[in-house]
Amino acid sequence: MRTTSVLLLSLFMMLGIATAKAQGNQKMAYVDTDYILQNIPEYGDAQEEINQMSVKWEKELRAMRNKLEQMQRDYQTESVLLSDDMKKKKEEAIAAKEQELAALQMQYYGPEGELFSKKIELIQPIQEKIYNAINQVAQQKNYSFVFDKAAGTTILYCNEKLDISDDVLDEIGNVMQTVRRQDRKRSENTSSGGSKPANSGKPAEKK
Repeated sequence: MRTTSVLLLSLFMMLGIATAKAQGNQKMAYVDTDYILQNIPEYGDAQEEINQMSVKWEKELRAMRNKLEQMQRDYQTESVLLSDDMKKKKEEAIAAKEQELAALQMQYYGPEGELFSKKIELIQPIQEKIYNAINQVAQQKNYSFVFDKAAGTTILYCNEKLDISDDVLDEIGNVMQTVRRQDRKRSENTSSGGSKPANSGKPAEKK
């Protein structure tokens, strides 16, 4: 099945290239958005701020979990000595603590929680600048298609001459700080996106 999928993908790619040639030799290029993000100091700062918030939240949640577990252990130990009314009160207190923990987890990590809001606040503006820069470079160099190598799309072959990531970073450097072209580095794991870019204190290279 996997072999069939790869063959079909290869066929579709060849058909796409053939179609592009038939339509007037349309130009294609690609970017690596992981590499681009790693060389934008503001993104590293945003990730660090989000990580610090997560560490703080996890500490708070861990303390609450420990408290809940202690309440449950105490109840198991004491239950044989408690009256029915006391058992009910203990059970209600445990249930209330469980609800409090679940509510706090949702507040921090839920679909519309504080983590989501903070990412929208800090990361989305950077992503918009990258998108605008890709569009600008594509229009300047007359590219019909620009693919993202980091997007999880299966790419069987990439000619490095078609990588316009540095051109995009240069374009972004017109509106925000980026690492200078000669100082840019690719981390060993470009998919993590969490490490702060190297040489982040250096100014952007201007074209």
